[in-house]
Amino acid sequence: MQKIDLEIQALSPLAIGRQKPGGNVSEVEKYIPGSVIRGAIASQILNQVHPPIISDDDDFHKLFLGDNPAIFKNAYPAKNTINSEVRVIPATALSSKAKSGFKSEKTYGAFDTLIDYFCADRYGYIYDPNCPGDGGRLDTFTGFYSQQNGKYDNSSINSRLLTRVGINRRRATSEERVLYSIAVLNESQQKKQQPVIYRGAVLVNDDLALSLQQFIQSHRDNLRLGGAGSRGLGKVKITANTPVAIQSNAINQVAEFNQKLHQRWHEWSEIFGTPLETLPKNRTYFTIDLQADAILTDNWQRTTVISTKMLQEFTKIDDDSLQLHTAYSSYDYRSGWNSAWGLMKDIELVTSKGSVYLFSTENQHLWLQAWENLEIYGIGDRTSEGFGQVQICNEFHSVFREKAK
Repeated sequence: MQKIDLEIQALSPLAIGRQKPGGNVSEVEKYIPGSVIRGAIASQILNQVHPPIISDDDDFHKLFLGDNPAIFKNAYPAKNTINSEVRVIPATALSSKAKSGFKSEKTYGAFDTLIDYFCADRYGYIYDPNCPGDGGRLDTFTGFYSQQNGKYDNSSINSRLLTRVGINRRRATSEERVLYSIAVLNESQQKKQQPVIYRGAVLVNDDLALSLQQFIQSHRDNLRLGGAGSRGLGKVKITANTPVAIQSNAINQVAEFNQKLHQRWHEWSEIFGTPLETLPKNRTYFTIDLQADAILTDNWQRTTVISTKMLQEFTKIDDDSLQLHTAYSSYDYRSGWNSAWGLMKDIELVTSKGSVYLFSTENQHLWLQAWENLEIYGIGDRTSEGFGQVQICNEFHSVFREKAK
């Protein structure tokens, strides 16, 4: 498979709606889901064919309906000055409750707690850190970040409500007592008045990569994302870069994570002495960090924890030594609109992006290829729509409290 990097510039407000079950309040996503990008491109392709007939051997079927369809990743807001991949901050990250954010003149920085919690548990202590700047309270630190030259920078986007009046279809005038509001993502940064940029990607088979990239590039100004397109919303400009071979750095990431873990374990031993449990030298530790919401099923039921049995089924690896040490996860609900069917999608219980799972194994050689496949193909259901994208051993896990970024 090859990777097509996408840069999406918002030219008008984006109505990327989300609504929880039983709710009647307009809500908006803080990013562009892969399913929205997928639907917009599929719709544009079908508009070029009259009548829109799909056969089992045509390119459309291979891209969207085949056994190995293209994978449309979520597009996350990015800083215009940083040209690097945007990632999800792990659920184990903390920052000052009063001055939250990566380190700057106004904040005390953020750090990760996964490795320290792991060590504290095996030394029999409670890990309860305070803010490295003023000793104050900490809170969970969520959102998206980019890294360049060792500097971390978080990215986010503001939203607002657009109030509209209903139209009487018979008189074609405004209808009395009919007002409604739409929650939208801003098309520009309020303070700097710069356009908002989102970065995502499409993973596609080698034989279709170039033709898909050329199609997106030739229709870059015609695609609309989200709802209310007839009311002037959702206009974007998409830049599709030349396809490149997918390169996974999972093996090196696992090696660096284990190096940091053993180094930190040694520091704990120098302070607290003999642990309650030793750190086996023959085990390789690795994390699965969700970079998108995941739809996980265990015994036909929704779950928020990736068990060892589930992971072995996903990767088709039989490893009796595989062990799950800890899981940091939460849940949410997702739905959507299927333009092809003209119907609402089913409401799915999803495991929230940013969730972290710490595993270990004695058979590292069995997992070398599996780690790379997990980063490419994801985990769980509906991965072609952007669900279940993962990273193996996120680099932020090596940012400790005394060196908060």
